[in-house]
Amino acid sequence: MQPHTIGAYDAELKVLDGLIGVAGKQRLGRVLERGLGAVRHVINLAQQVTAGDAAIDLLQHNVEEKAISTIATRQPVAIDLRQIVSAIRIANDLERIGDLAKNVAKRVVAIGEQPASIKVATSLAPLAARVRDQLRNVAAAYRNRDDGAALEVWRSDGAIDTLHTSLFRELLTYMMEDPRSIGFCAHLLFCAKNLERIGDHATNIAETTHYLITGDMLSADRPKADGSSGVDPSWGHTKI
Repeated sequence: MQPHTIGAYDAELKVLDGLIGVAGKQRLGRVLERGLGAVRHVINLAQQVTAGDAAIDLLQHNVEEKAISTIATRQPVAIDLRQIVSAIRIANDLERIGDLAKNVAKRVVAIGEQPASIKVATSLAPLAARVRDQLRNVAAAYRNRDDGAALEVWRSDGAIDTLHTSLFRELLTYMMEDPRSIGFCAHLLFCAKNLERIGDHATNIAETTHYLITGDMLSADRPKADGSSGVDPSWGHTKI
């Protein structure tokens, strides 16, 4: 992007871009990592997730405030307007991801010391790792303005849905085989759904990054493969 004649305008856009970069790479990354640690029964990490969510909420507010101020004073067009609109969209997705990570942490606190086998407790790990990688990849795609990487994240959403569906069925099996595991597994089911939703928001960010770079919205339906509801995922799909 070519620099503007007014240096202050460029500075405002860089500040806005920097706020999104901080949210995506640093604060949100720490919150999610702590959330994944919380899934491993580290209760103090779960409490840190809840506290860290407030910082993400504040960061979203700062992004929106800066974006509105820039629109009002600079009347941006073309790529500049796309950058500001994209920042608002991504900030909203990041705030929702923070909320979902906090939900995971709250479930872990609720689980407490309920008995569960190591096998059941580690069932969430593959899904959590895949979602973490999606967030890292989409954050890098945005920072580097890499449309190919953003589209790869977009195409990978179906893999997260497949893992979620598989985990859903596995946990239901544990619950049917051993009624004592119902409470623990029910909380893990909610954790899994929150992680799947985080994956959806990562895909939203990938779509917005594509729009920022190209000026075009993705017209095709994103790949979906979540069969946990028993409903064909292609029916009535809408963007999260």
